[in-house]
Amino acid sequence: SIASADMDLNQLEAFLTAQTKKQGGITSDQAAVIAKFWKNHRAQIHESLISQSRWDHVLKNMNWRVDLKSQLRHIDQINTPVAIVEMELGKNGQ
Repeated sequence: SIASADMDLNQLEAFLTAQTKKQGGITSDQAAVIAKFWKNHRAQIHESLISQSRWDHVLKNMNWRVDLKSQLRHIDQINTPVAIVEMELGKNGQ
């Protein structure tokens, strides 16, 4: 919960306080250890979660347009919009 919410120090303190008051929760000593660990490793944990959640490929470029058909055999198909989307993917970091 702490890592997924990327809690700041005030949020962390409130969260750990609630966990110590909850029946079957953590002790004050455990809360202190968790708080110290989070303060020392927050940036690394956050960066690790971000890198795990990214795809290998990233969107490098996107082009799109909407075409209208002007000539067809059947009159009910004229002016039917058609969307054309072109996406270029590339490796992350390249």
